[in-house]
Amino acid sequence: MHHRSLGASRRLALVAGVLLTVGSVLPWYEVGGDGGLPVIVYRAFDGSGILCFLAGLATLALLALPYAMGDRPTPIDRGVSFAVLAVVAILGIVFWVPNVLADLSGLLPTRSYGFWATVVGAVLLARAAFEIYLTPERR
Repeated sequence: MHHRSLGASRRLALVAGVLLTVGSVLPWYEVGGDGGLPVIVYRAFDGSGILCFLAGLATLALLALPYAMGDRPTPIDRGVSFAVLAVVAILGIVFWVPNVLADLSGLLPTRSYGFWATVVGAVLLARAAFEIYLTPERR
């Protein structure tokens, strides 16, 4: 069995994966609700934000992979793999924002905490990918 401990950079990737996954199911955009208007709520699944959810799940799977493989080394468990997932998450955020450019008041942190949690998760994943890339390879 592979008993490698999780390093600081992979723990950061774990936090990022959880933030990406949980943030995707929380509200990303909320407008209305005052003056008798109905509340309009968008989530990550209403656009390209689903890429963030998939990147979060893939990050968690990539972190679990070395433990599932046993004593065999896994060539996919490298910083480049985490960087690709970070780019996918960031692209999901960037391509989602034009959907709500008509009224940016719905992107306030008090109304769209899922969006901002996902943004923080994407930034943390990019940082973790950089740190994993810099660490020497274990055999």
